[in-house]
Amino acid sequence: MSRRSRVSRRQFLIAGGAALATGLAGCSGEEGGGAATDTMSSADTVTIGVLEDQSGNFALVGDPKHKASMLAIEEINADGGVGGREIEAVTRDPQSDNQRYQELTRKMIDDHEVDVLWAGYSSATREAIRPIINRNEQLYFYTTQYEGGVCDKTTFAVGPTARQQLGSVLPYLREEFGPRIYTVAADYNFGQLSADWVKVLANENDAEVVGEEFIPLSESSFGSTINNIQEADPDFVMSMLVGANHTAFYEQKASAGLEVPIGTSTAMAQGYEHRRLEPPAMANIYAGVNYMEEVPTDSNTRDGGFVDRYFEKYPDAPYLNEEAETNYFSTYMYKEAVEQAGTLEQPEVIEALESGISLGTERAPEAPEGETIELDGATHHVDHHMWVLRADEEHNIEAVEDRKIPEQFLTETVGCDLREEDEQTQYTPVDFFEEAE
Repeated sequence: MSRRSRVSRRQFLIAGGAALATGLAGCSGEEGGGAATDTMSSADTVTIGVLEDQSGNFALVGDPKHKASMLAIEEINADGGVGGREIEAVTRDPQSDNQRYQELTRKMIDDHEVDVLWAGYSSATREAIRPIINRNEQLYFYTTQYEGGVCDKTTFAVGPTARQQLGSVLPYLREEFGPRIYTVAADYNFGQLSADWVKVLANENDAEVVGEEFIPLSESSFGSTINNIQEADPDFVMSMLVGANHTAFYEQKASAGLEVPIGTSTAMAQGYEHRRLEPPAMANIYAGVNYMEEVPTDSNTRDGGFVDRYFEKYPDAPYLNEEAETNYFSTYMYKEAVEQAGTLEQPEVIEALESGISLGTERAPEAPEGETIELDGATHHVDHHMWVLRADEEHNIEAVEDRKIPEQFLTETVGCDLREEDEQTQYTPVDFFEEAE
């Protein structure tokens, strides 16, 4: 239910970003200049900047993003480029360091004059560079699944939001197992905001949160948490744990014989724990995601499909994760927008993106045959096809539900419309929903 009367839309810009894994926003510096504005007629190439973590703490999730961008660029160039212009990719490794992200973002804009930028895994990274992006009016794609709420004229946050991911898996688990929920989440903005969304969704689905714990990112011992869950006897657990230390929860819950179903927006799709951990650590885990390597669409799994093309280019890659697919399809969204605009000038390309780009299953393999995903021009988010994927005792993956879930929070609750009003704001559920407080 909308609560717009409670606060002004500009009262609650939050300075710190939430992350799916640990990361600290650095200090942003000052810079001048503007984004590159070459027209299609004067530019020999389209310059795409890609800053994704190929080393450091986030390499496990960031490197597939980089690889998928390179695959999309290679395919587009082989098919004639963007409006007949070849893409020149400028890539650097930020090494999972937010200060380095800031430095490289400035270089991408000032030195390389990129026409568009893809950058960053964590929301903390996004918030470290967004002031630089905003001051330079740089077109920017952020592709990680995230907590949601960013309403920003030059930022396209095209990964699924917490409301989309949790909104796919929580209702399914409530229907299958009952109304009592225990939440465990990382103790920083991402986990806290995701836990707020669990409370909102519980209220909407006639369920209740019977326990809630926030776990420090440094914690790797979950004995007391597992005991608390067993004592609370919930029908299911919602887990928004992140990072290498928190992976231990799944191994320890299996050793303790905790068999309660667990829903998640973070596990398996990004860090592929079902491949890295010994069974049955991930047994009975239900992930709400737009994509995993195992998503059973024809365009994803057939001979010559997305998975085959990725591993043909990168035969030693360990996994094709959720964010990789988002990097891939968003590159095609950008191509369509440039060709629609007939120019590389970023305001015109943004206007074309805001007209609403739709992609079918060949370019967005999360979508089943005959279905599409859409870029919502008002909010710069995507109406994703969402899947509930379950790991069994042997860590085999089964799709138990799928449906398209539109971006709802910014559209229906906040009323963000970047076609009508420029903003650079992040909104949070606590400002609109009493149950999130």
